[in-house]
Amino acid sequence: MAEVPAPAATTVPQQTPHQPPIPPQTNGGTRTRQQTVRSSAPAGAPGSPGGPGDPGGPAAHAARGPRTVPGWLWSLPPVAALALVFLYPLALVVQQSFSPENGGGAFDAYASVFRSHSFREALGTTVWLAAGATVGCLVLGFVLALIIAFVPFPGAKAVAKFIDVFLSFPSFLITLALLFIYGTVGMANGLWTDVSGSAEGPFHFLTTPWGVLLAEITYFTPFVMRPLLAAFSQLDTAQLEVASSLGAKPARIIRRVILPEALPALAAGGSLVLVMCLNEFGIVLFTGAKDVTTLPMLVYGKAILESDYSAACVVAVVNIAISVGLFGLYRVVSKRAGA
Repeated sequence: MAEVPAPAATTVPQQTPHQPPIPPQTNGGTRTRQQTVRSSAPAGAPGSPGGPGDPGGPAAHAARGPRTVPGWLWSLPPVAALALVFLYPLALVVQQSFSPENGGGAFDAYASVFRSHSFREALGTTVWLAAGATVGCLVLGFVLALIIAFVPFPGAKAVAKFIDVFLSFPSFLITLALLFIYGTVGMANGLWTDVSGSAEGPFHFLTTPWGVLLAEITYFTPFVMRPLLAAFSQLDTAQLEVASSLGAKPARIIRRVILPEALPALAAGGSLVLVMCLNEFGIVLFTGAKDVTTLPMLVYGKAILESDYSAACVVAVVNIAISVGLFGLYRVVSKRAGA
């Protein structure tokens, strides 16, 4: 009897214990290994659909948070309010300056105002008062800031804090205080008449340009002192001690050590004072200086007293152009000074 041959041994391919099975072929193509592993993972496990590791799961959506509103949408309400309250009236002023009420060309009002003697005189008075007040504020503010910062005396901190409060005072308040002291019936003239027996006192300068200059220096000096005090507070006192130990006198220490550190603060404070003096109206009005006409006073006179609105708008546009230019200079200087 013939022997039946033994069946051939089939070779089964061995797989590593940790290797997933070979993915089967589908009609849409071959599935990737990652898809196979994710599909074979139990529901809720990391990496499974809907699990913690799933980038499209609910946990990932919760981590992203709600959609935020674009930043430019939040800026629309304040910009609209600014345009309605300020930019629209300003545009009307500029439009009126190019639209004379009695007809004519667009630049006829500008030509008429620039030719007038009152405009040139007001421009010159405004410039020299602003420049003089700025120089006075720089000198007086630097001296006072030096005393407060480097000369120890009782109440120095209280004086420094009072300067911050002084900045909130209205300008006419300082003018009224000067009128109570140096006015025609003020304290100084009253004391003079009581002592000398004369009919009137000698102090009548408040109604002159010098009175306006004094009032502006008195009011705007703290605007220079504030950045100076901030700069002096950051000054390294070791430099002063070394200079003093080497025999340098106080004047030389101020000139060689303190002044170079204070120049950026002086420039920033001086630029701000110059801009504010150019637009000052209350001080000139409350001093009663009838012969002192600045650009803001000329706008008031043309619009209120003469009802010449085109000329008033022309002067206002010129004043705005000068102020914006100087304010741009102030911003540049302040940025460099770190104020």
